[in-house]
Amino acid sequence: EGMIGYDVGMKTAIFPLAILAGASAFVPAFHSKTTSVLNERPSPESRALTDIPTFRDGYEGMIGYDVENGNKFFDPVGLSDWIPAEYCRKAELANGRVAMLATVGWFWPTFVGMFPSKDVTTADPIKAIMQTDPQFWAQFIILCGTCEFVKYQGELEGKSYTGDGPAVVDWMGQWDTYSDEKKKDIRLRELKNGRLAMLGMASFVSAHFIKGSVPFLIPAWTS
Repeated sequence: EGMIGYDVGMKTAIFPLAILAGASAFVPAFHSKTTSVLNERPSPESRALTDIPTFRDGYEGMIGYDVENGNKFFDPVGLSDWIPAEYCRKAELANGRVAMLATVGWFWPTFVGMFPSKDVTTADPIKAIMQTDPQFWAQFIILCGTCEFVKYQGELEGKSYTGDGPAVVDWMGQWDTYSDEKKKDIRLRELKNGRLAMLGMASFVSAHFIKGSVPFLIPAWTS
């Protein structure tokens, strides 16, 4: 009786493993390759042999190279091997535009003044977040969702919000009147301002929570 129980238990344990082994026969083999970011990046030929996808070719020729990075593509940790260029550019522009608006919002209460409010009583941007009425956050989320919907709908219509096609939002109809050179210059300026704003916001928040962490930053800018 004990042997029967042992036999049944062994069969029960082996059965799921047999199923997994059989299923694995239908899964394409994936050859992984671990490389250090400090080592030289593998060539496209070697990557083709290991079946590891790379998206780096999509970054070549993109607007954004300038004197700040030696007019060369800057990617020290190799993210371009794993993330499509189009996705990165959209994310960079979205975050840069939000950071530019956030920079204005950071300085506005201190240097310009506050709008009449019963709930927010401080000019400190971080403390104001906690004082804001939940109703505002609901409206803010709806506004962000509306903006994303407009962007998505524009893309379905063949438009672009990254500057490489008809503009999604162009109420004055000026974008199509610009020359290609001027469009390139405007796109580069926006990228630079967005990058600077992202670095700036990171420094403001860091200095707010860690006093003295950002050298030469005016104290009034941290709160």
